[in-house]
Amino acid sequence: MNLSRQPPWLDTSLGAAVLELEARICADALADVFGFELLQIGGWGGPGELVAHARTQHRCSLAPDASGPGAIRTQFDALPIATASVEAVLLPHTLEHAAHPHGLLREVERVLVGEGTLLVCGFNPLGPWGLRHIVSRGRFPPPATRLLSERRLRDWLGLLGFEVTLAQRYLFAPPWKQQMSVRTREFLESRGPVFASPLAGAYLLKARKRVRSVTPIRPVWHRAPAVVGSVAEPTSRNAA
Repeated sequence: MNLSRQPPWLDTSLGAAVLELEARICADALADVFGFELLQIGGWGGPGELVAHARTQHRCSLAPDASGPGAIRTQFDALPIATASVEAVLLPHTLEHAAHPHGLLREVERVLVGEGTLLVCGFNPLGPWGLRHIVSRGRFPPPATRLLSERRLRDWLGLLGFEVTLAQRYLFAPPWKQQMSVRTREFLESRGPVFASPLAGAYLLKARKRVRSVTPIRPVWHRAPAVVGSVAEPTSRNAA
């Protein structure tokens, strides 16, 4: 697994709690994803932390500041990956700080094989975490510069030919540094989707790249003119 630099905020107690929760959520979402290659684009989390339980044969991380043995440094909107060569891609909060998020999604669509899987984690701009993002003038949670709503992301994915197969809202703990027991966090995460779904701090969308079917155009065969006796029946071309 390649190494990349994770945001220092993830080393705080609040950031570590978020990362631990997302590692479990990603593990569940990747349980039915198989194939040869999985790409994590963006340095969110430690080496292999979010994809440790992925069932693909290989896992690779790409980021502009990626470092370590075999790391791939690349710009998000120009991935050095062959077209239709990857079975799965994970974008853990990457769209929130990519200079051209829609360009990154186009690159992801290009490198994925038909029926390939895309997972996107994003902070909800309409909940308490989004409110703190506004109050802090975009400095929370770092390194996010913009928060994308689940609805907008769905629209983008639809335009690129993806079909959303799973939507999960999570992170119901308040967005401030507060000592909270594991039991309390687990209770909030188990009951939050039922009673406070719009107030979720984050969401995960899982989408499949649809294969565009090609409808063959059958040639239009001209019917031979009927023969009456020994004389051909006039057609519209020679009837005048």
